[in-house]
Amino acid sequence: MQHGSHAEHARHNEGHIEHEEHDDGHPHPEEETHHGGQHHHPDARWNVAVQATLHCLTGCAIGEVLGMVAGTAFGWSNLPTTVLAIALAFFFGYALTLRTVIRAGVGFRTAFRVALAADTLSIAVMELIDNGVIALWPDAMDAQLDDALFWSSLALSLAAAFVVTTPVNKWTIGRGKGHAVMHQYH
Repeated sequence: MQHGSHAEHARHNEGHIEHEEHDDGHPHPEEETHHGGQHHHPDARWNVAVQATLHCLTGCAIGEVLGMVAGTAFGWSNLPTTVLAIALAFFFGYALTLRTVIRAGVGFRTAFRVALAADTLSIAVMELIDNGVIALWPDAMDAQLDDALFWSSLALSLAAAFVVTTPVNKWTIGRGKGHAVMHQYH
């Protein structure tokens, strides 16, 4: 959805967008539509959800790998390693969004709020699935950096997280939440 002015954007955020019509009398396709009392954003397509999830997966994977590698290299037990990996996944997930929004000319406070709104649910679901798979995978929590099990379980857990998080992102985008709040900054 592209907004021509800040006023139009404000009307959209309040849920009172007025549909402009083409010369043929039909609303613009990039505006949200209403079906059965629910708001549906046209950006709620699978390809948009996949892109949003890949964006989130990138930050999560960077943080997850760094956390797991650091905790394993330092000989930490599973709990502090997992906590570090999750914290870094959130940090890098938010950082990628912050970078995008700040590049669009937005101040840090606003960019930070956009990052929280855009990524929190996505990262949380991704981390829940990712760490759940590793926790349930026999011996994966005890695998070392030079062990194929460490890398294969990490890769498959991230793939599982992607598969589960994509429909979550599609659902939130369709309701104008999650990564939909970032659309104007791309």
